[in-house]
Amino acid sequence: MMLSDVMEDYLKAIYQLQRDTDERIKTSAIADELDVTSPTVTSMLEKLEDRGLVDREKYRGVTLTDEGVTVALEVIRHHRLLEAYLTEHLDYDWSEVHEEADRLEHHISEDFEARVAAALGEPDVDPHGSPIPSADLEPPQTPTGKALSEFEEGDTVIVREVADHDAEILSYLADNGVEPGVTLEILEIAPFGMVTARPLERDEPVSLPQEVAHHVRVGAPAETTP
Repeated sequence: MMLSDVMEDYLKAIYQLQRDTDERIKTSAIADELDVTSPTVTSMLEKLEDRGLVDREKYRGVTLTDEGVTVALEVIRHHRLLEAYLTEHLDYDWSEVHEEADRLEHHISEDFEARVAAALGEPDVDPHGSPIPSADLEPPQTPTGKALSEFEEGDTVIVREVADHDAEILSYLADNGVEPGVTLEILEIAPFGMVTARPLERDEPVSLPQEVAHHVRVGAPAETTP
């Protein structure tokens, strides 16, 4: 099935929005995710429905069909392998790779994908801790935890994943030692949502605005112990 880059972007966005909910994804949520207007989303969803890639109910939103999930997983696999390759072999900073991978993910062959995966040692996660779908395009089984903003003062958590699409946020997190695998002690949650936490490897705490903490996914230490 030949799909445009934009169609694949929509399927990837819907898949990622579905990750945290069993409900249908609203047109407005897709519009916010892709920074487009709701009428633009509605027009694209009609095309994807005609292709059998989404199941759409008027006023209730959409879900991906099995075929839509497969396409989304393939694009996500390409994207995350490319991010890993760019950081490990081409010395890109983790804050720089998202846009590069976005441009390349639609255009690499399956042979190129396989060679990249082999060169990386068949990784399970990308540099941001996001699970990489397997070569047979099964949904990732690696748990990614909950948003840091959902935990409470006094909790100790391990960073599992950070959103890859905002370079400024990624640079801020890296500068303050908040990366996958780091243990955080949550010291304070202010009434306006600011989360203050201390990476156990550092003496100084870091303050994360709510919108930043929402993009840091963490789990309790016991959940990450084999």
